[in-house]
Amino acid sequence: MGLLDSILGRSKPVRPDLDQLFAVPSAALTLRAGTGFTPTGLGSVCFAGVEGGTFARIRQDVRELLDADTRRGGIPVEFGQDTYGYTWLLARQEPDDTAALVNDLHAVNTLLQEGGFGPHLLCSMIGFRNPEGRPLALVYLYKRGTFYPFAPSPGGGERRDNQLELQVRAVLGDDLRVEGDLARWFPVWGAPGL
Repeated sequence: MGLLDSILGRSKPVRPDLDQLFAVPSAALTLRAGTGFTPTGLGSVCFAGVEGGTFARIRQDVRELLDADTRRGGIPVEFGQDTYGYTWLLARQEPDDTAALVNDLHAVNTLLQEGGFGPHLLCSMIGFRNPEGRPLALVYLYKRGTFYPFAPSPGGGERRDNQLELQVRAVLGDDLRVEGDLARWFPVWGAPGL
């Protein structure tokens, strides 16, 4: 970063620390104890739509890597697009195997980053539910290197339960690097795995 960048207030973006995802299995135990939310076994990676031969090859590599579990009875990885044009990859594991899910998401992120698509990575999401079936997600922001909770309100619609999100932040503050700027707690309506 140069002097002119400092004067104009520009800064280098934070390099994604993909290893932060490995803190999620421990945080899931804390979340269960503090709020009753348990992992669903669903996780997803969101990235800006990219095209071309290189991306098609990486997409095939991701399929081969994660679909290897289908030979042992696993569920294949799914790709899809949301209404905003972002691409989502949905991975599944047994609900009690959060470590395997995190490994899958980390592997996808690493493949994309090593393939030159790191700037296109937006977030990873790990799904949770409470005994009443309410959804909750822990969302990892790549460009910030932080997590935040996302809790849609019961009853549908695009409303969120801010009180629950703040409660989850308080419970997980020692386990995860939680995003301090609440304005960056973006809603992920309709995200696969939520």
